[in-house]
Amino acid sequence: MKDWLRKHPNVRTIRVAAADLNGQARGKRIPARFADKVVKDGTRFPFSVLNLDIWGEDIDDSPLVFEQGDQDGVLKPTERGFMPMPWLEAPSALLPIWMFRENGTPYEGDPRHALNAVVQRYKARGLTPVVAMELEFFLIDDSGKTLQVPPSPRSGKRRKAAETLSIRALDAFDTFFTDLYDACEAMDIPADTTTSETGLGQFEVNLMHCDDPLRAADDAWLFKMLVKGLARRHGFAASFMAKPYAEYSGSGLHTHFSVIDDKGDNIFDSGGPKGTLQLRHAVAGCLAAMADSTLLFAPHLNSYDRLVPDKHAPTAISWGYENRTSAIRIPAGNPAARRIEHRVAGGDVNPYLMLAAILGAALTGLEDGLEPPPPVTGNAYAMGLPQIPATWDAAIDAFEHSDMLYRFLPRELIRNLVQTKRQELHYIAELSPEERVELYLDTV
Repeated sequence: MKDWLRKHPNVRTIRVAAADLNGQARGKRIPARFADKVVKDGTRFPFSVLNLDIWGEDIDDSPLVFEQGDQDGVLKPTERGFMPMPWLEAPSALLPIWMFRENGTPYEGDPRHALNAVVQRYKARGLTPVVAMELEFFLIDDSGKTLQVPPSPRSGKRRKAAETLSIRALDAFDTFFTDLYDACEAMDIPADTTTSETGLGQFEVNLMHCDDPLRAADDAWLFKMLVKGLARRHGFAASFMAKPYAEYSGSGLHTHFSVIDDKGDNIFDSGGPKGTLQLRHAVAGCLAAMADSTLLFAPHLNSYDRLVPDKHAPTAISWGYENRTSAIRIPAGNPAARRIEHRVAGGDVNPYLMLAAILGAALTGLEDGLEPPPPVTGNAYAMGLPQIPATWDAAIDAFEHSDMLYRFLPRELIRNLVQTKRQELHYIAELSPEERVELYLDTV
């Protein structure tokens, strides 16, 4: 890590940052000349900092604050190390960190540790998840009273409608996307294909598959930070809000995953289109945990505006082959790449918690030999199937009282997140629709 800074002597400041429960970066700004101390000793801030609400306020009834004296945790660099921050004007470096207790054990309220615990359970069985993510976001001009698509830097004109898979829409913001890909290269984020999507000013960038789920979640967390920061440098906003425009489809964060064994073979590959019995077990686990874990896929009030029928987001707890109306899709293609696509999450999620929920549920299905219902064919919206929780408060209740989630998520994290979301629910209910958009636009 020290070598990186020596190779980049123009870097004047560093940021050390960890992801809180909402996926917000919490940390410190430090002069680069003191970086060696951070690398060696880490840094400290209160456990409660990873348990703030979406505004960055303490949780009123959290035992982490007054009951426990607001004790410090010890934050140490992750294996990711230093990377540039291309969205800032001054040369700067980011050092991702995660939280430990004083005795060196992981802090169970840290979302990155929650994902790591799930990954270690796979490793204990000689298994490795391989993960790829598709992140959708909107480019937005938020300078006026109403949100609209930014004018094209090339033509000065605004798009008036969605342009699905439009090369013209991509070319209109070519300068931004060229800078974005250069920045991803500098930060070692594996950005692949970009497409124009079905929303107004909406785009999707695919991140390549990775056999390290922690790194895949890091990539998604860092990518969201990068896109939002870089857009501001270009004079507009980028938002991963689930649903900024009522009349258009919202932004998802679809996750593809397979599982390889200790021989390097994909355990979902049957040599044919249907996949193995183990694929069915994993699907069944994901379906069994779906209602209880919806809060991790739809963590904000705005998230539930996206989860409505016929708007390209799933509402039924279902699975199918090559069926994008279902919550779980099994894509066609080469059997060696047979995988599960989990389609519930919005772009506004914490990637660590989302992935912990998906992989934890799949592993539970594998461990218990669960069997899914028959795959759906046709329109899953119209089949009268069991439904994903349709409201934020229902999702909070399901998450809090789940028996299944305690098998792969720490009790302290579940308690902290429930308290966080109940506080947000109370205060956000008092906001106007315009104030809610202002709150979520830059934060999520």
